[in-house]
Amino acid sequence: MRYIYFIGMAGSGKSTLVNAFREWMNLQGLDCISVNLDPGADLIPYPAEVDIRDWIRLSDVMDQYGLGPNGAQIVSSDLMALRMQEWTPIIDEFKTEYVLVDTPGQMELFTFRQSSELIIDQLGRQDSFLVFLSDSQLCKTPNGFVSSLMLCALTHFRLSIPIINVLSKVDLLSEAEIEMILDWSTSPESLNSSLVERDFSSQSLINLEFFRAMENIGMYREITPVSSEEFIGMEEIYNTIQQAFMGGEDLSKD
Repeated sequence: MRYIYFIGMAGSGKSTLVNAFREWMNLQGLDCISVNLDPGADLIPYPAEVDIRDWIRLSDVMDQYGLGPNGAQIVSSDLMALRMQEWTPIIDEFKTEYVLVDTPGQMELFTFRQSSELIIDQLGRQDSFLVFLSDSQLCKTPNGFVSSLMLCALTHFRLSIPIINVLSKVDLLSEAEIEMILDWSTSPESLNSSLVERDFSSQSLINLEFFRAMENIGMYREITPVSSEEFIGMEEIYNTIQQAFMGGEDLSKD
């Protein structure tokens, strides 16, 4: 099994992309299932073969421990790891090739807590891949783009598994905006120029050496435009997954 984790800020479109990628894979004749790891989700747009809400619900944790939503999210995150011997074996029963994992809406609950590493190790770190969603609305400004780039790098550093950075919801952007963001993702000089043009007082401290350092430590990476509404970028995500696991060989069954 290959485990594909979808991670990003709240509102970046994780669940919608899980649904779209699942539909795309089914159209290619590729077998997959979906796993929801958000105990606070109200509705999810895809059928979840394994849904953490069958074991842990945010509202129940709030009532049981007398917590507000934020505290309950943290406790729920830890409970997922403590009870993973109950729900992870169910995934194995499906004998599928791909498992699409929809992580909690607040990305810090998965990215920065030890419980997520325990879950990844339990399912199989060597068989895991990250799809990081950079929100298109955040990335429309150069400082927002840099912030998203850093979050992607921190996620990669923290979880230490292969990753693709995708620009989500590009159907909400103009062609000029998409071209600008793609230019930033491939040209440190272009991004630096855009930062300087905005004339933020703090930007005097940001220069090409900073971006070169980002490149050298692997923070600077090309971004892939994606639209769940128009099925843009699905093949690019799949191809990158193939490169990570099999050097480009097709994993589909003969």
